Amino acid sequence: MGRHPRASVFHSSAWLQALSRTYGYQPIVYTTSPSGQELRNGMVFCRVESWLTGRRLVSLPFSDHCEPLVDTADALDAMASALEQECRGRQWRYVEVRPLQRFEMATSLAHATVPYTFHQLDLRPDLNVLFGNCHKNSTQRKILRAEREGLQYREGATEELLDAFYRLHTITRQRHQRPPQPRKWFVNLRESFGDALKIRVAFQGERPVAAVLTIRHKDTLVYKYGGSDSRFNNLGGMHFLLWRAIQEGKAAGLHFFDFGRTEAAQHGLITFKKRWGTTQSSLTYFRYGLSDDISHMFEASGASWKSRVAKYLLAHMQPRVLSFAGRVLYRHVG
Repeated sequence: MGRHPRASVFHSSAWLQALSRTYGYQPIVYTTSPSGQELRNGMVFCRVESWLTGRRLVSLPFSDHCEPLVDTADALDAMASALEQECRGRQWRYVEVRPLQRFEMATSLAHATVPYTFHQLDLRPDLNVLFGNCHKNSTQRKILRAEREGLQYREGATEELLDAFYRLHTITRQRHQRPPQPRKWFVNLRESFGDALKIRVAFQGERPVAAVLTIRHKDTLVYKYGGSDSRFNNLGGMHFLLWRAIQEGKAAGLHFFDFGRTEAAQHGLITFKKRWGTTQSSLTYFRYGLSDDISHMFEASGASWKSRVAKYLLAHMQPRVLSFAGRVLYRHVG
């Protein structure tokens, strides 16, 4: 399926391999292609079986989007029927689909949706045009400020850079009151993607102040994870790194820079991504289940007192304890 024109990095064998190695998720593909022949269409899922969060099918865990690679209405109807039978027969809590484009699946299952935004930068214009399309009073000035401050740029996938990235990722997740992904996840991503994955770190002297992780896939450079030391955000480290990545993608002849999904409530992050001259589009997730109360499964983060207590505890955990929480919890999240 990786050769399908709409296949993304999240359909790749490397991404599925990292999910399996880290969390034990086993991928499954629903397709109308005959057995033993090359897959010409499909919807890829992982089974998430958790005593804490229930049994469900997700397409795909920890993936910003996973477009159903289906080109005809008949094929989609056949897959929808199979998924409904699977949901009813195995008593899955729900089936979740994360399409990038508008998506409708005919089924008698109850369903609910949640909106996100998606930002992508077209790299095909001249580099001067790309820079000129950035917001002058924030993005452009931050890039120029980082250059004046003499921030040092290092890239690669060494243990040193991974350690620097993970420390910054952890303190950033704590600042946002969320646990970090386990370090093992990033190690497995590095091993699965090889040279396609790159860690980029900005240093002030010998102190790492910002870091991002990017993955190159087909004609797209994907910005997947990042982190920074907020004490040095005024130096423009994140802007510095993203601009270097954009320059590299442009020089390599890539067509797109993927800034990824953003939750609807993260207005500051949406503004940050828009100021790079990106195209903003809607990204809608769908959950299909047996219960009419499935809409409550998409309850807004922080709406319940349990969520508020959890966020308070996460915000006050030491980084080592926070990392342990991530190792324990994320395999149940999917």
